Amino acid sequence: MAASWRLGCDSLLLRYFLGFRGRRSLGLAKGAVLLSVGRGASWRWFHSAQWLQGEAVSAGDALCEIETDKAVVTLDANDDGILAKIVVEEGAKNIRLGSLIGLIVEEGEDWKHVEIPKDVGSPSPVTKPAVPCPSPEPQIASPVKKEHTAGMLQIRLSPAARNILEKHALNASQGTATGPRGIFTKEDALNLVKLKQMGKITETRAAPAPPSIPTASLPPQATAGPSYPRPMIPPVSTPGQPNAVGTFTEIPASNIRRVIAKRLTESKSTVPHAYATADCDLGAVLKVRQDLVRDDIKVSVNDFIIKAAAITLQQMPGVNVSWDGDGPKQLPSIDISVAVATDKGLITPIIKDAAAKGIQEIANSIKALSKKARDGKLLPEEYQGGSFSISNLGMFGIDEFTAVINPPQACILAVGRFRPVLRLTEDEEGNTKLERHQLITVTMSSDSRVVDDALATRFLESFKANLENPIRLA
Repeated sequence: MAASWRLGCDSLLLRYFLGFRGRRSLGLAKGAVLLSVGRGASWRWFHSAQWLQGEAVSAGDALCEIETDKAVVTLDANDDGILAKIVVEEGAKNIRLGSLIGLIVEEGEDWKHVEIPKDVGSPSPVTKPAVPCPSPEPQIASPVKKEHTAGMLQIRLSPAARNILEKHALNASQGTATGPRGIFTKEDALNLVKLKQMGKITETRAAPAPPSIPTASLPPQATAGPSYPRPMIPPVSTPGQPNAVGTFTEIPASNIRRVIAKRLTESKSTVPHAYATADCDLGAVLKVRQDLVRDDIKVSVNDFIIKAAAITLQQMPGVNVSWDGDGPKQLPSIDISVAVATDKGLITPIIKDAAAKGIQEIANSIKALSKKARDGKLLPEEYQGGSFSISNLGMFGIDEFTAVINPPQACILAVGRFRPVLRLTEDEEGNTKLERHQLITVTMSSDSRVVDDALATRFLESFKANLENPIRLA
């Protein structure tokens, strides 16, 4: 029997990879397996370099990688057999949902003559719906223009040059355009007049214009290019030649990059961003962290920041909201989205119910999710949703920055690096002395429709108090 894979549509994205093994489908060949992934997927076959038709595969072998909008997931073979047919070639993109991508037969069967199930055809890229052809109408023959007339129409004339040429019955094609971007200037027209007076050129009259015809009845025609060498501004793109002078190379955008660009544009154009900044003292956090390290418990400063934000949201549920459609909505759980930089773009895996987790549990979750994000193995439910985002650029040496809100969330906290600062402090006796403090700067971007300036200020005050007193985070 032959096993086949095709792109399907299901309520859960990539449910196959969540432990849901092959589902039998009567619409395919006997033993067919339906693979459910999201729309707009692309993939590549691999086995060292690439799988070849006729190779033996074993259950669990990685057959291909399927790239969705925000993840790359590996498709494993469900049974032993022979790879009989690769229907979709490596690198194919935008394949229709329900398209067949490959066939596997049992060992011993004639894989060379395997037949593709009749209910599917060869996959084809997703295209826009065809526009219905209009009913044929009587065609009106357009008059053929003379070459010199076409050349005259293509040359751009300045107003002064046009008047001079009409007055002296001259044609701009008899001269040379010296103006910027190929414009025939007044000086060019005067030079033609001088040549005429010297008898070097003859007088020419423009051919009478043909009678006007309604443009609605004429089929659209491509505009003819200019007949003279015109400088291009900006230079012509030359893909594949990065070293060519004055040109640029087009870079294909991945699915993740397209989604990020779309979401960021929507956020900055539709969400009224407001910003509030505060400095927090990390002295107590660093001491607690050192004590945990001695006990072989590895946690980062960012883990304390996530926990402090979760506790603050628990204390101030008015910030744990989202704007969805007509108005704000109170969210039932505190799910912190943490920004992780990958080669393909920024993605935000989620720490679910962060307020109920301990520091070490948060640290373990962040390590596991960050690795899956960089490997492109995140499942949809691991990055979709969230009630509050945190973006930390401190490890890159950034003191402070502002981040873009991730809709429909209402807030995102931008965290800079912690830095030593000397401050004057007074003891109980009123004596002043210089003390070294480790400070970080945090900036909260908030949706003014949901979190106004007063609420954002109170949130940062509570967040600062929680972070500077790690006992509250236990």
